[in-house]
Amino acid sequence: MRLSGLKLIATGFLAALLSAPAWAANPALPGTVNYVEGQVAIGTEALNAKSVGSTNLEAGQTITTDNGKAEVLLTPGVFFRLGDNSAATLVSPNLTNTEMALNSGQAMVEVDDIHKDNLIRVQENGSATELLKTGIYGFDANSGAVRVFKGEALVQDGDRDTEVKGGHQLIVESQSPTGKLKTMKFDKKAYEQSDLYRFSDLRSQYLAEANVNAAGYYYPGGPWGWWGPGWYWDPWFVGYTWLPGNGWFASPFGWGFYSPLWIGYGGYYGGYGYHAVASARLYPQHGPFHPGEPSFRGPSHAEVGASHFGVMAEGFRGGAMAGGFHGGGGVGRGFHR
Repeated sequence: MRLSGLKLIATGFLAALLSAPAWAANPALPGTVNYVEGQVAIGTEALNAKSVGSTNLEAGQTITTDNGKAEVLLTPGVFFRLGDNSAATLVSPNLTNTEMALNSGQAMVEVDDIHKDNLIRVQENGSATELLKTGIYGFDANSGAVRVFKGEALVQDGDRDTEVKGGHQLIVESQSPTGKLKTMKFDKKAYEQSDLYRFSDLRSQYLAEANVNAAGYYYPGGPWGWWGPGWYWDPWFVGYTWLPGNGWFASPFGWGFYSPLWIGYGGYYGGYGYHAVASARLYPQHGPFHPGEPSFRGPSHAEVGASHFGVMAEGFRGGAMAGGFHGGGGVGRGFHR
């Protein structure tokens, strides 16, 4: 029985290795479907787990959900998530002009990285919202609401442009007597308990775990190669994750995304078991970096999750993260195309 179990593990490991180059054969583009659950379709084609990574929305195509959810990749580091009973159309899949239209229901967008040459917009009820900064953005086509949990957006409705900052929302249909759109504060804590927000937070955590896992293989000179920042396939998590070009990034949900240049051989070595560091939630309010501490204090504090195989990591120490972190640790902004 023990030998059979080892053979099963070896077979699974070999299958994962053989599937690793799939990202190169079918690279992720704006519109790539990265996760589905429940009832999801593109036109008349029902999607399932096998659709992940192999199905791309084309310009003009619509993805719909009944009792289900979906995640669609936009530019590297930007995730579009569709809630239950919702529909969205890919208007433009270009890297410099990426646009989705929310036709009905609700959607959230997580922006982990954005550049000055990116133009990322979401249409809703005749308006177009440009996402200006990293952050978390919510859209509700039923009420016409645009909510900025974190970040900053510019809502364009006809000849009216309205800036919406973090913690504020705008109802597209409402306007003041002067004809200007009005922003207002909203109860962030209440909306953070919503099903779609919690789904998005959980997906961000899983993607951060996949990031650490994949970064241990897609490093320069590693078994799967490294082609710079972008989307990379992780066969263990069965989906694409985002690998920055340099340093590390904290997502607006607080999860860490690391470059292979930082993690290096972290997927292979370490005293805490295979895939020792699975996820880290970062809290920027905590202070300076002290290598070897059980809870890692860099420019942020990290709560380290359990490993991919259930081993609890005690922190970012030598070996577990490419020999440990040394020195300061500012966020590397080396993501350029």
